[in-house]
Amino acid sequence: MDFATFLGIGGGFGVLIMAVMLEGSKLSQFMDILATNVVIGGAVTTTLARFTLGGFMAAFMTGMKAITFNHHVSARDMIEKIAELADVVRKQGPLGLEAVEIHDNFLAKGMRMIADGFDAHVIRETLERERDLHIERMEDANKMFNFMGNAAPGMGMVGTIIGLVSMFSHMDDPKKIGPGMAVALLTTLYGAVIANVVALPIADKLQIKALEENINHTLVIDGVIMIRENKSPAVIRDMLLSYLPQKHRAAFEEAA
Repeated sequence: MDFATFLGIGGGFGVLIMAVMLEGSKLSQFMDILATNVVIGGAVTTTLARFTLGGFMAAFMTGMKAITFNHHVSARDMIEKIAELADVVRKQGPLGLEAVEIHDNFLAKGMRMIADGFDAHVIRETLERERDLHIERMEDANKMFNFMGNAAPGMGMVGTIIGLVSMFSHMDDPKKIGPGMAVALLTTLYGAVIANVVALPIADKLQIKALEENINHTLVIDGVIMIRENKSPAVIRDMLLSYLPQKHRAAFEEAA
């Protein structure tokens, strides 16, 4: 589970709730069905209009899965695992890989292809295609949450206009002026909160995850191809060090 996402979003709402309580107001005063309908419903439907229904659902599920579950393996751990697998192939041959437990699905697929005797160029093409399609799905999810984050403040302004029109049309009834102004302000608040606390942070998190996974998958592809070419574990480890930040390479080499 990616605790940073939940801590950030939950903390953002916590700060807002604390601000309301410190101000002396009730949370119920900040809840309004019309504002919720206009901002959340409007942001979702305007975002849906930019996608097909299937594309919207796929992007939403990809995004939620990516921010909920953190399956990222550090480049250092991945290099160590690849070197370990290379040692298995050197000692036992490609079929020895079938007895090794591999938790990373992408790396496991590459090892299965080696064990099945696929040529290096076939392995590379297959893994690169899978990597590119996965990153494309992550980018679609990023776009969807970005669209939602950009739409929410706009729908908040629409709700504000609705509230102001309602207020001005009931100037002869002082009892309805307050509720109309409340709706006008709450829709602006909802739009800002949905955009800046939920949608845009999720979009940025997906962009970061897509970059990390692109690098990690490329590292795996290079490592798998070198194992297929029967390079030694030491050579593979040295060649994959380029994926580590410069400041981490010395510590890695000392540990190795």
